[in-house]
Amino acid sequence: MSALIPVNIVIGDRNYRIRTSPEDEEQIRRTLKIINEKIIEFKTQFAGKDMQDYIAMVLIWYATQAAAENNPELEKEMRNALLKIEEQLDKAG
Repeated sequence: MSALIPVNIVIGDRNYRIRTSPEDEEQIRRTLKIINEKIIEFKTQFAGKDMQDYIAMVLIWYATQAAAENNPELEKEMRNALLKIEEQLDKAG
């Protein structure tokens, strides 16, 4: 088993220092790239929200993607829930 290495990561506009195995570092960086690209995408779609809102939206999107791959019925249910959340965000903004 290899030793954990320190890795500096950025999510949104915040820096974090984590420890991970060298084998997992590449996967972590790919995942972070997807997360940060989605944050930028949501920032262009939903102007005026704060970074915590964007990170929450990405978290929901990411979890939905993983669930949808395993359960089509859950995908439909989560899609409906996300539409309701989006409507509420639009009303609040």
